[in-house]
Amino acid sequence: MGMKMEIPRVHRVTDAPKICAVINSAAQVYQGIIPDECWHDPYMSAQELDRELADGVVFWGISEERQLRAVMGFQDRGPVGLIRHAYVCPGRQRTRMGRTLLRWIHRQAAAPILVGTWAGASWAIRFYENNGYHLLNPRDTARLLETFWRVPKRQAEASVVLARGEALETLRKDGEV
Repeated sequence: MGMKMEIPRVHRVTDAPKICAVINSAAQVYQGIIPDECWHDPYMSAQELDRELADGVVFWGISEERQLRAVMGFQDRGPVGLIRHAYVCPGRQRTRMGRTLLRWIHRQAAAPILVGTWAGASWAIRFYENNGYHLLNPRDTARLLETFWRVPKRQAEASVVLARGEALETLRKDGEV
C-alpha cells in the first residue's frame, strides 16, 4: 500500500515559536544572496515577529503530521494587501504548499495584492511570476516600499516588488500612488 497523501489544509497560525522555526529554517538560503548587513541569525527573532504581529501581519500555515511546514503572512495596509514572510521548510518546498497558501490569501483579499522580496531571490520572484504576479520597475518599487512597507533603507534598496494582476494600475487610478 502507498502512503496516504495528506491534502494541505490552510489554518491560522498564532504560535510564534513555530512561525519563527519555519521562517528561520527556510531563510538559510538567503545567506550569501542578500546584502551581508541584512543577514542575521536567527533571520526572524521572536521580538521581530512580535512587532510584525502587532503591526497587523496575520499568518496562515500548512501542517503535516502535526508539524508546521509552511507559513505566509498577510498584512492589510488599506488600499493594498501585502504578502509578508512566505516560507516553506526545506525538504517540503515544491510540494504546492506555497501555492496553496497564496491561493488562500487571494480568496481572502479584498484589495490589490503586492509582494516584496529580495532582488537576489530569483526562485521567489519566479514563484510569484508563475502565480500571476509581475515585477515592477525600480521607480514604482521604491515608491511602493516607502508607502506601504516599514523596512530598513538598505533592505528596500535590495528589494523588488511584484504586483498581482492590475494592482499597480488600480492603485494609480485610485490615487494611492
